[in-house]
Amino acid sequence: MTTSRRESDGDTGDNAPVIALISAPSNLGLRPPQPGAVPGTAKAPEALREAGLHETLLGRGAVDWGVVLPGRYVDDGASRAPGTVRNQGAIVYHARLLAHRIVEACSAGYAPLVLGGDCSLLVAAGMASKVSGGGGLVHVDGHTDFRHPGNSDMYGSLAGEDLAAALGLHLPEIADVDGLGPYFEANATAHVGCRREDEDVAELSALIAMTIPADRVILHGGVRAAAQILAVPDLERGFWLQVDVDVLDPEHMPAVDSPDPGGLAPDELIALLRGLAPRAWGASVTVFDPDLDPDGAYAETVARIIEEGLGELGTDAAESD
Repeated sequence: MTTSRRESDGDTGDNAPVIALISAPSNLGLRPPQPGAVPGTAKAPEALREAGLHETLLGRGAVDWGVVLPGRYVDDGASRAPGTVRNQGAIVYHARLLAHRIVEACSAGYAPLVLGGDCSLLVAAGMASKVSGGGGLVHVDGHTDFRHPGNSDMYGSLAGEDLAAALGLHLPEIADVDGLGPYFEANATAHVGCRREDEDVAELSALIAMTIPADRVILHGGVRAAAQILAVPDLERGFWLQVDVDVLDPEHMPAVDSPDPGGLAPDELIALLRGLAPRAWGASVTVFDPDLDPDGAYAETVARIIEEGLGELGTDAAESD
């Protein structure tokens, strides 16, 4: 994926990134936290705005590229047809809208930064990547999100299956929307952040270009992990950077739907993202749940990670012809 760059209106220099902030407040791919409840990730973009993220990034020259609203969340786990995923029709409809908005931002010369929402948004990013010339994927997540019909009878919530869908291994209604699948090629995909005990890590690692579990990032540092990823030949054209904040340890980020111990500290994640962001043509940040953050402290943590880790998004992305 290659885009041109507009000169920033801020004070960050002629070659500074121009980020387009896109709010995508989806919760469609998640299980309900309890019967009758609705996942809180839909509130994340506005919680991050309240934490000062938009003010900071707009002050650096970013632009607000609007909101792509999803359909209504329905707890259809007991009623949906066999061979479908939760809120499937609404997910596909929202993916088309969001992919269009991402492509618009790129065509206008911006680096899109999508604020989710749950990580089913990766389908939209993949569709946008495919119609815009491709590129790779760097998937930063505390889980592999690689459950699919070929390895589990328990599939059905896309937020735990987004990487499988992005690589074309899920239901064609999700993994091949409008004939665009697979959205990313396996040899141009890297994953960072899963725990060693993830049940799908062996299958994923045998398929994609590189897998770096969280403990290796903790041991060797985010700078080294980023350098290893950037050395993958098929990622040289750039990539979409998907960041699920459950890659953080629950000590630092409990406000997610599936917290698991053994994750990164915020500064470790920032170091990783600083290394990756310049080469990325766009990024998404997902799964933060403000319902689990009553005093807003964790929203401030996520905002800081974005400000410090993704501030240089797209600055080293290849220029289009």
